[in-house]
Amino acid sequence: MPSHLQTTTELLVFLAGLYAGIQNTLAGGGSFITFPALLLAGLNPLAANMTSTIALFPNQIVSSLAGRKLARGVGELTILKLFVLSVAGGIVGAILLLHTPVTFFSRLVPWLVLFATFIFAWGSFRKKQLHAAKAIPGGLLAFIQFIIAIYGGYFGGGIGFLMLAALIVAGQEVRVATATKNVMAMAMNASAVVLFAYSSQIDWHAAFALSMGGVAGAIVGGWLLHRLPELYMRGFVVLVGVILTGWLFLR
Repeated sequence: MPSHLQTTTELLVFLAGLYAGIQNTLAGGGSFITFPALLLAGLNPLAANMTSTIALFPNQIVSSLAGRKLARGVGELTILKLFVLSVAGGIVGAILLLHTPVTFFSRLVPWLVLFATFIFAWGSFRKKQLHAAKAIPGGLLAFIQFIIAIYGGYFGGGIGFLMLAALIVAGQEVRVATATKNVMAMAMNASAVVLFAYSSQIDWHAAFALSMGGVAGAIVGGWLLHRLPELYMRGFVVLVGVILTGWLFLR
């Protein structure tokens, strides 16, 4: 069982959750903050990944509910079908993670963080388009969403930008795609959270501290949404990802 965090460490974890909540509201990528914070708090990579997923889930519920009226499917691929695919993929990814040895996951994490950092940087700073020049078929989008959901249930870094890119290429307008990917992220993590909740790897003290910080961060982020340049927040997350990747490869 993971050891309980001391009060001072819980406060630091809460502050990490606070920033992550703000970051998720403004740009996304909160797990880039919570994951290393939990590693520094003494959790192994597997426990940190699971605990972070559970702790950030309330924030995802709020985000998905806020934009649920905008969320929709693409052609014959309805929002319900996308939702089911996301839940199914999240279950597969979570089961894979639960059956991954801590030692193997520890060796895999640097590569996952490197991939997620690249995806986040690409999604944050690429030139955005309102509409795709050529839509992809619904069947291909369904397959892509299922694969993304498996990755989301297993690790999850960068899933927002992966889904956003797929939905925009499929023909959705940016605002609609953003609301749709929020609902899909909540769906795939809901299945993962249910499975992770029974794992002995979860540190519930850390999860509670992170969750409370994330909820507070969502409130603060809503206030900052029209006041703080989003570019600065995204740039900081990419910097954290680069430093974290280097640290994980060297540790």
